[in-house]
Amino acid sequence: MSFGTPAPSHTLILDDIRGAQKMLAGVARMTALEGSRYLTGLVGAPVLLKCENLQRTGSFKLRGAYVRIAGLSPEERPAGVVAASAGNHAQGVALASTLLGVRSTVFMPIGAPLPKVAATREYGAEVRLSGQVVDETLAAAQRYAHDTGAVFIHPFDHPDIIAGQGTVGLEILEQCPEVRTIVVGIGGGGLAAGIAVAVKALRPDVKLIGVQAEGAAAYLPSLRAGRPVSVGALSTMADGIKVGRPGDVPFQIVQELVDEVRTVSEDELSSALLLCLERAKMVVEPAGASPVAALLSDPKAFRGPVVALLSGGNVDPLLMQRILRHGMAAAGRYLSLRLRVTDRPGALATMLGVLSVADANVLDVSHARTDPRLGLGEADVELHLETKGPEHAADVARALEEAGYRVLG
Repeated sequence: MSFGTPAPSHTLILDDIRGAQKMLAGVARMTALEGSRYLTGLVGAPVLLKCENLQRTGSFKLRGAYVRIAGLSPEERPAGVVAASAGNHAQGVALASTLLGVRSTVFMPIGAPLPKVAATREYGAEVRLSGQVVDETLAAAQRYAHDTGAVFIHPFDHPDIIAGQGTVGLEILEQCPEVRTIVVGIGGGGLAAGIAVAVKALRPDVKLIGVQAEGAAAYLPSLRAGRPVSVGALSTMADGIKVGRPGDVPFQIVQELVDEVRTVSEDELSSALLLCLERAKMVVEPAGASPVAALLSDPKAFRGPVVALLSGGNVDPLLMQRILRHGMAAAGRYLSLRLRVTDRPGALATMLGVLSVADANVLDVSHARTDPRLGLGEADVELHLETKGPEHAADVARALEEAGYRVLG
């Protein structure tokens, strides 16, 4: 068997997940299930958020990694373990290995966010930066496994990983026995598969809905084909579910037990992240916000009570800044305009007076006076404004036009 190939598949059953739950006692937290008044009003039924962003290491990944590494034989342990990840899996493997006294090496892309690299080291792993993209990093980790005998810990394509992630499903049923719909993000499929096994064994009436980013939706064509297939170039801010091919082991389970797979846009992801921060007071990464994005995109499609899984909260601060600005723009609260004005003293102050009356918050102003398209005595002003929503944004643009300014875009 080549390194990186999953162990032979076996039928994962509820007892496997219950065994994983016992193994994780005192290791993984039972994370909170918090109600969302805003989403409840939107959906028209109770909506609760399962806060795995508050799990140790900041995501659900610790669960599967710990169960997988704890299951290593005495002969496998001395060579240690190796993983490849840009973030959450890296941290889960690092902490799980440290807790179990197993040496870990984690390969991360050269451009991985510095906070994630630092956290992985602090959890006890030796971090090696290799490759510009995750595929190159994965190849480096597999070479290391071949050369050293270290056990490669796959992020989702192994029954033990799936069993560990499935403990989230047991917790949801315990915390919300009346749940009727569970919404979960899908990348490789380990989390959705584990939850599906646990929940469908105990509550087959509960509907399970998986969510993928439009720009990285490998499950839809795979489900149509009846087997895992690879998709081409991936493009999404949601790195945690940015997977080009479903795992063989989780695919079989998702195909059988998950009721529906939906996709969400980048605008919907950024709006969901903004909502989690503002309304739920939760720092959530884009992949973790994908179930909330699905609720926002089609709120009446979900029967309640609904549990939306916030799978992780490890987001780079610089990325968070860009996403929040994108989310504000998607929500109609961030307005960019370019105006043609007369270039004379006091013109800018007059224009800012109009914006003040319109109650728009000016974030940034820039002038262009040398464009050959400008007439003599003209200037272009680019404005970045914070508004209160789409209606207010339209009112601001209208106020400028009524004041005699030519809005170019």
